[in-house]
This record gives sequence, C-alpha cells and structure tokens, in this order.
Amino acid sequence: MNNSDYPEVGELVVGEVDEIADFGVFVDLEAYDTRGLAHISEVASGWIKNVRDHAREGETVVAKVLDIDTDSQQIDLSLKDVNEHQRKDTIQAWKNEQKADNWMEIALGEDVDDEVYQTVANGLLAEYDTLYEAFEEAAIHGMDAVEDTDLGDEHAEAIVQTARENVSVPYVTVTGYVDLECPASDGVDEVKEALQAAEGNGEVPPEVELDVSYVGSPEYRINVQAPDYKTAESELEASAERATEVIEAADGEGEYHRERREDDE
Repeated sequence: MNNSDYPEVGELVVGEVDEIADFGVFVDLEAYDTRGLAHISEVASGWIKNVRDHAREGETVVAKVLDIDTDSQQIDLSLKDVNEHQRKDTIQAWKNEQKADNWMEIALGEDVDDEVYQTVANGLLAEYDTLYEAFEEAAIHGMDAVEDTDLGDEHAEAIVQTARENVSVPYVTVTGYVDLECPASDGVDEVKEALQAAEGNGEVPPEVELDVSYVGSPEYRINVQAPDYKTAESELEASAERATEVIEAADGEGEYHRERREDDE
C-alpha cells in the first residue's frame, strides 16, 4: 500500500507488463494503482525490431520513472536504464513490502478499515523506513521496538505478536574462548560459578542466544547468536568478562581470546 498517487521522477518502480504495442510497453504499477509507458526507445538499448523480443505480457519488471504529467495522468518509464543490481535490489524490497502488507492484515485483520490500516502504518513509518523493517525489528526486540511509536497497546501488541510468529530474522554467530583456572581447594566450584556467570544469569537479551561449552582444560567456548555483529560481539565480550570477574574474585585467573589455543587443536 502506497501513500502517494504517483511515484517520483527518478524512482525505481516494480510493475507488471500488461500490454505490448509496436511503440512501447505498458506497465501496471500496482503500488500506485496506475500504469506507465516505456517507449520503444526506452525498452532496451540499441535498435529494436520487435518489442516482444524484449518484454512479455505478465512479466514483472523494474522501471525507472522518467517523467510524470499529472494533467494527462501519463507516466514515462525506462526499462533500459535499470541495471541488474538495481533490478534485484528493487524486486527484493518490493517482495519484502508485500510480506509486510500481508503481516499488517494478519495483525489487524483482513477486513481492517483503510483508515485504521493507514494510522498504524504511519505510526510504524514514523520510526522506520519501511513496514518490513518495522516488523523485523519487532520480531527481534519485541515491545521495545514499538514503544516510541504512537500505536495504542492493542495494535502494538498485535504487531509484535505477528512479527514474532511470521518474520524470519537474520542472525549472525560469533565465537570466542575464555580460559578459567582456580588453584583454590574449591576451584572446581568457582569455575562452575564463573561459567554460570558467562551464561548470563538472566542478563542476556531475549533476542540473543548464548551457549558456553567445554573445550579442554582450562578452555571454554562461548557461542553467541544475535541479530547483528555489533550485538553479538558485545554480548560475547560481556560473557567472557562476567566469567573472568568471578574467577578472579576467587583468586583464580581468567583470559578471553578469539581463537582456540594451538595446543588444543
């Protein structure tokens, strides 16, 4: 769903070829409930003998908006001015927004009033660039992702629940190691306490998965899965720091490192 009646000049738009004429290709721009024309000179580079050699009806295409005449409701498009990288990125963004539109209907109901839909959408778009980004952040951070929006509690909870149930969140995994040694008579118990601290003691954010495993005395592996590298690296270092603080408080030694020790290979 789009807030504007027309795209902007220079914008890359996704559409479906709905008619092919000798002079060009008509493209249905569903997001704007209108269509544009790519003149034969803008369909492909070089001399074109037959337009149908370069486009087919029903094909999904990405076009660049060259000009808009609102009086005549004419939109001039170019297919040849879109490179492969732009085409792939635009198609992916379009698919993402289609998913987000579907998630909005799940969250608000298929029969949601247009005004309600737009109010909720505007609330999300005031904080995020796209609805897809809003749902992705809601899937990762839960209610924290929508607390700065103007959404009421009912709609905010519906967005978060839908996001958690439908959005596949991209995760990254990082690994580090911590050496833990304690010469005290109860050193084994102190190491266990340090490992519990490494695992978080309830301090790990819900969007982060953290696992600590034994490698070989005195080395332990810390695996962290998080939505982005910055968060993953931060939680990895925090885990090792918690373990080190506990073991050093018991007069032991702790050391964090990113690679396995050579003698453990």
